[in-house]
Amino acid sequence: MRSRTRRAALLAACALPLSLALSNGTAEARTPYVKPFMGWSSWSVESSSRDGYGTHWLNEGNIKNAADALSSKLSSAGYKNLNIDAGWNFDYDWNFHTDANGIPDADKERFPSGMASLSDYVHGKGLKLGLYGAAGLEQEVYNKNAPILGTDCHAQDIAVKPLTATNKWGGNWKIDYSNPCAQEYIDSIVARYASWGVDFIKIDGVTKDNVEDIKAWSTAIDHSGRKMWLSASAWPVDLEAADGLKPYANGVRVDTDVECYCETTSSWTSSVDDRWIDLPKWLDKLDAPHYLADLDSMPINNNTGSGLQDGIDDTERQSVMTFWSMASSPLYVGGDIYFLDDTAKKILTNPEVIAVDQAAVLPKQVHDGDTQVWTKTVGGDTYLAVYNMGSEATDISVNFTDLGLHGPQRLRDVVARENLGSFKRSWTASSVPAHGSRLIKIS
Repeated sequence: MRSRTRRAALLAACALPLSLALSNGTAEARTPYVKPFMGWSSWSVESSSRDGYGTHWLNEGNIKNAADALSSKLSSAGYKNLNIDAGWNFDYDWNFHTDANGIPDADKERFPSGMASLSDYVHGKGLKLGLYGAAGLEQEVYNKNAPILGTDCHAQDIAVKPLTATNKWGGNWKIDYSNPCAQEYIDSIVARYASWGVDFIKIDGVTKDNVEDIKAWSTAIDHSGRKMWLSASAWPVDLEAADGLKPYANGVRVDTDVECYCETTSSWTSSVDDRWIDLPKWLDKLDAPHYLADLDSMPINNNTGSGLQDGIDDTERQSVMTFWSMASSPLYVGGDIYFLDDTAKKILTNPEVIAVDQAAVLPKQVHDGDTQVWTKTVGGDTYLAVYNMGSEATDISVNFTDLGLHGPQRLRDVVARENLGSFKRSWTASSVPAHGSRLIKIS
């Protein structure tokens, strides 16, 4: 998500893991999620300036419709997470609020049935539920000096003195974790989420200064006894925070928001293509499957008919799916999933491409520039992805020795799901269109 300053302008303008429980306390103790999660997130819809969308779109009826669509159209391919982003506990004037103990609660106007009821609906569709939060102590909680459940402390006792602004937009107060009541406060939030059946938590605005916040949320998940994916997010998270976050977060946002904050979901230059620049900076900081790059939601949803449009063409949509899968990033769809078109469904549900993602193996960049070459090894197979970042179609040739391969190789086009035959020394992807890609399995 963007800063609240940008959100204010917006308002004015308009498969999951197999382990029994997720332990995030230390890198050694942590039981990793064995696969990146797959699903849908609400923020792309909330960010759009297209008529009928924006932050007012977020309400119980629309989320139930999204759950229906995700369940019927994509869940059988592994897309199970329905993640509600910022706004679920904000009123329509974008005022944050919590209960008497400072625990976020669903806005009564947006979600009149409450979050526990909505969670039951989502789980009843065979899906998982995710919720959004921000690093630091919300000022609303501090101002009312909320009593912290199970303690003699109040919110003002756990704030660093003098008051210190924290997170990416400086919107919250820095928490003093030397006070045991600080952990108790985060525990109280996660315990409430666990009682609702929450499966995913995104903490936004994370900087190097917020590593202790992510540690606290991770510890609270341990204490709750419920399996939850913990995502450290920002636009992007500071690279300097990478090592500190590694023991505690399952995923880390390595890019700016994919959304264009315009009448479509995104566009190639604002800011889909940033991923090819930003991911290489993070590769040596990641630790698959414990700690994965999150490339943000995928603008692969709708380019036809009614509803919010993706803003990228079908060639670019396939490149997104290929790049996210090569990165073993979580695969979650942005946009209004109610209007999912047939081409998007075909791209998103290709089982061979999904398997590349779900292997939870990190890629290697072999060649940078306008024609990029990436590889990853899964078992005894090498996956080769080539990308044309330029503005005109081009051939991209790859020598097998550059990939550490020798002798004849059998190639399969994973996207087309076609065997290409045997090649001795090299292979050429012919006429790769602008912003296009090829994904090849080499055996």
